[in-house]
Parts: sequence; structure tokens; C-alpha cells
Amino acid sequence: MMRHATVMAMAFLTWHGMTAGFTAPAQTANQPQERIASASRSGGQQAPDQNEALAPFQLSAAEQARLDQILAAWEKQSGSTKTLECTFHRYHYDTASAPAGIYASASLGQIKYAEPDKGLFRVDQKVFYKGMEGGKPQHAAIDGQFGEHWVCNGKELLEFDRSNKECRIQALPPQLQGAGIIDSPLPFVFNLKANDIKQRYWVRQVMAPKPDLIMIEAWPKRQQDAAQYKLVQIVLQQDTFLPAGLVMYAPNYDARTAPHRDIYEFSKATRNGSMNRLSNFMNNFIPEKPPSDWKIHRDTFAPGN
Repeated sequence: MMRHATVMAMAFLTWHGMTAGFTAPAQTANQPQERIASASRSGGQQAPDQNEALAPFQLSAAEQARLDQILAAWEKQSGSTKTLECTFHRYHYDTASAPAGIYASASLGQIKYAEPDKGLFRVDQKVFYKGMEGGKPQHAAIDGQFGEHWVCNGKELLEFDRSNKECRIQALPPQLQGAGIIDSPLPFVFNLKANDIKQRYWVRQVMAPKPDLIMIEAWPKRQQDAAQYKLVQIVLQQDTFLPAGLVMYAPNYDARTAPHRDIYEFSKATRNGSMNRLSNFMNNFIPEKPPSDWKIHRDTFAPGN
């Protein structure tokens, strides 16, 4: 079934629209390396109301002012988003499945979003590391192995397990619908405010991979978030503040011993497209029900599960 890390990734990616043009390298220029281990022992597992002295870093007054400007501009732009769709490439690095520096799997898929609480994340193609040949890594699809596919229709979260022809349908409690979706499986998607970000994450600006980009790091304060990822790096277009890429580090990430992470690239992004009137958009990507021959599992969503 769907990994919550994927949900979190989609959430960050779709928060304020997407754009093409970012190609993430196998080893990013801004991997946290040594500071990750110390942060996870201190602030990385803390709740938002813990002493800020436990933060993995400290910002100067000038750094905080610059960060506040970026977050305010990012928030302002997001307010106009009604619908959004894009394709994505994701590269998953895991030394249990592939040598260091070689992606264990690569996925091609799509993301769609309609305000205030509807979204889709679907992998359409996926290949896996098969070994080395002629000094080059080989990747190929595996029969019966599909990537994630989930839909949030505002009332339910549907997770489609195409390998086993099963669907898990989780009802969203009323308090997690609409504006309350920020505490559901889709935090950040629905125009989360800058102040909310700073309450939930330790945030800072770091050196971006290109001069025309901005990179923001977000380190989780809440245990339930830290259990899904150690930190996330969001890459923004400097002139529009549209996300251009994302790197998500696994909870056990260590640059030397466990360099596990997911790198996302985006293309064909359309926000508030002329063909995306809400009714058409919804009918295009929110299925009413799984195929009739699938096994259905029903329960109620609980944050952290």
C-alpha cells in the first residue's frame, strides 16, 4: 500500500503549484550530512511547543528576515491556486536495493489538485535497478509491480493497490476535511500559512543548486512528521516562487551509511488552466469507486497511521 512518505512528498510539491526546469543530481549539492545526526538526537523528534534551543540550527536576525520575506511571497502566490496538474519524475535512492549513488527505482507519474481538499498522486511507469552491465546500471520494469496511486476526494482517502487489486478507503473525519486537511494526509497542499509552517517545522534558506533558484529546508518538529522523513528541501523559482524540485530524506538518512532519499523533478505544470473548470477537472481524476472485482478495505483515517 501507499507509503506515507509519498503522501508527504506530494503535499510539499503541490502546495503552491509546480514548474519544470529543475534536474536534481544523484548527489545534491546541499545534503545536510553531519548536521542531520545531531539534529535527530535533539530537535528533529520534538513537538512544536518544545524549547527552540533544541532546533537543529539557529538563524540570525537577517537570515530570519529574509526567510520571512520568502515565506510571505510563497504564501501570497499560492492563494490563487484553484486547480493544478503536472507530471513528475521521482528517483529513489536506497543502498539496500542499489549501490550508493545509483537510484534503486525511477517513477514517472502525475499529480493533480483541486481546492480546497482534493488531490491525486499516481505512478504510471516504474523501473527498478537490475544490476550492472558494461559498467553501467541497468533498470527495468517488473511484471505486477506498480507504483503508488491514491486519491483524496475531500471525504475519503482512496489507496489503490494495483498489484493485489485491493483498495483501502479511509474516511476523513469532519475536522480533517476542507481547511482542516492540513492535519490530514495532505499537509502543505491546501494553502498552509507561513506562520503554520514555522509552528510545525524548523525552516531555513540554504544554498540553491542554481543562481535562479531558492532552496528552503524544513525540519519536522512533530514526532508524527519526523517518523516519515528527517527533513525536506524545497527548490523554488526565484522570480515566481513556484516549486521547481524537492528532495525528501528518509528518517534514517545518513550521508555515509544510509543515504536514502527521494528526488522529484516536474514538468508540464498547469495551474488554473482554461480547460480545468472545476467540474471537468474533478470528473477527470476523481474515480467514484475502484473496479468491481477489487477487494475493498474500509476504515477511518487517523493522523500518524
